[in-house]
Formats: sequence, C-alpha cells, structure tokens
Amino acid sequence: MTTSKPQVSTELVYRAEQLDTAAVSDALDSLGLTGHLRGLVPRVPGSRTVGPAYTVTYRPVAEAVSGFHNAANYLDDVPAGSVVVVDNFANTDCTNWGGLLTSVAQRQGVRGTVVHGAARDITEIRDADYPLFSVGVSMVSGKNRVELDAVGREVTVGTVIVRPGDLIIADDNGVLVIPEDKAADVITRAEAVERTEAKIAAAVSEGIRLDEARSRFGYAQPWNENRER
Repeated sequence: MTTSKPQVSTELVYRAEQLDTAAVSDALDSLGLTGHLRGLVPRVPGSRTVGPAYTVTYRPVAEAVSGFHNAANYLDDVPAGSVVVVDNFANTDCTNWGGLLTSVAQRQGVRGTVVHGAARDITEIRDADYPLFSVGVSMVSGKNRVELDAVGREVTVGTVIVRPGDLIIADDNGVLVIPEDKAADVITRAEAVERTEAKIAAAVSEGIRLDEARSRFGYAQPWNENRER
C-alpha cells in the first residue's frame, strides 16, 4: 500500500497550532486562495487539529460483487502527525470512520480526521477527545457498501482540492486546507492578522472608538500590520 510522508515542517505545524482558523482564512483571502472545506462540521466540541493531509478515497462496492467486503484497511500506514482526510464524495448513506479507527489513530499519533462523508460512534469519539470533522453522522456501516479506492491521491471537497501533504487546520469554526507550497506565507500572514486584531482589541478596551482603532491599525488589511499613524 502506498504511504505518504508529511512534508510541512514541524516548526510550521507548531506555529499553525497557535492560530485560529478565522485568522488563517483571512490570510488565505489575502493571497486569493480558497481553503474552506464546506459542509464539514466538528463532532467533538472544543477540539482542534493541525497537520499534513493523508488522503484516502472510497468507492461504492459493485452490486455484482458477492461476499464480504471490509470497508478499508489503510490506517496502519498513516504516518504519525498526519490528519486523515477521507473522501466518500459527501455520501452520508454509510460511515467511513468510527470508534475502532479512532483508537488505532490515537495510538499511532494521528492528529485528527476529516471525513467528506459520515462517521459513527460519536459519543465514544467525544469521550476520547479525538478531533473529528465530518459532513454527516450515521450508524450504518460502510462494510459491504464502500471499499478503499486509493490513498495518496488528491481529493476535492466542494471546489477545493486537497493534496497529500497540504496543511489541514480545523477547529470549532470548521476546516481549512493550506496548500503545502503556500504554508509558510499563509501562516506568517495569519500571525500578523492575530497581532493586528489584538492591538485593536486593546485599544478599544482603553476607550478608543472601534472605527478609529480599526483605521489606526489597518483592519482592512490586517496581514500588513499597519503601524499607528
């Protein structure tokens, strides 16, 4: 089975871990990039994940094929530090993630899972405090319904492409993907966004009008960190 090795540096992952997805979204906007993976909902409130994408693609089991079909066996090959991105084309008729996969993933050091499809065993996963994001929730097994198509292939969520090694960042706001070759620039800009917003918040707490504080610190383009006039 093909494996992929995370390429984004540990230093960039660490810096991204300190960021809110809202700041990262603003940074992506500043570069004309669309990174929002629409329709993916956090299933474990308060959890967040950051890491390089390890992509997994499913396909339906052919009706003409008889016998038992396990949904997929790929998890043993996922490198520690990865975020698993499962693509079942937003199909919520059956699940692609559950409690057993969660326990294996945690043992292997996987950082979280994004399912472009459905997941189950949500109470168990919440008890494990494992970062899980999915389009839907169902109790219906993927066994005999879907099977592994590929790992390490780019997937598309809505209109956004996720490639192996791209940086996933997800929290209660949702899920973003940062292209691997843009990660350093996006993270640097997102850090600037957060510093700019902190300055505005501090100024407002000191009694300055919000519109004045926004103008003073460059709220329109917070990634530029405009200096006070």
